[in-house]
Amino acid sequence: MTDSTPDAKAHHSNVIDLFSRKPYAPSQKHRFIRLAPELDGLEMLYSNDAHNGKLFSVKILCWGLKEDGEVTGLVPWLDRLTACPEISDPLNGQWQGYHDPGIQEVFYEAPIHKVLELETAAEYYDYICEHETDVIQELPDTIGTHAIFSNDRFKTLELKPVVSWRLLHNGTINGLVIDPENIRETPVLPGDNNLYPAEPHTEFHYYFQHDIANKIKAEDPEALEAIAMLSDP
Repeated sequence: MTDSTPDAKAHHSNVIDLFSRKPYAPSQKHRFIRLAPELDGLEMLYSNDAHNGKLFSVKILCWGLKEDGEVTGLVPWLDRLTACPEISDPLNGQWQGYHDPGIQEVFYEAPIHKVLELETAAEYYDYICEHETDVIQELPDTIGTHAIFSNDRFKTLELKPVVSWRLLHNGTINGLVIDPENIRETPVLPGDNNLYPAEPHTEFHYYFQHDIANKIKAEDPEALEAIAMLSDP
């Protein structure tokens, strides 16, 4: 039972979050407040029901610090950037840990150097935001993510490379793609005005890393079959 007395409410409002330095709000504790790119090739391991006993790996895009202090790896998964322990898919995909392919080590907690990087950066960059959609960070995509668009139930597909990922004050993380009609200078870099978020677009469906995206471009039968499984009935 929650104590809703005036004294309890006053006490709660005096609790200050360590990283955001703002009054603690339980409803926001899972919000991401800071990102750090993964630059050493660390991966996420996962399994699914269709391949019993087999593990798959995908490259981690970045590490994220939540408002409650938890740090997790993040990967483009289906239609959003997802914390590794929270992945799920139509084949009952399950997170199985993190993997360092350089030394063949499997681990289950964020590397300490990434935890320290995120905590230090969150304390150093003390942003004052007026709106929930204010941009906190924008990271370049370093793993070849593509966004898939279709307006005819996957009869035709358009693959667009994701240039960057933008963290908003409300914790939302959007993948940004290029609007080809508004290109003024090249190369297109993170922060450019001709980038727009993929997720709100009515024709956006999923994200894929570059190896799958290249198979889709080459009309690989297995890749197209996977697209068919994900398509709306």
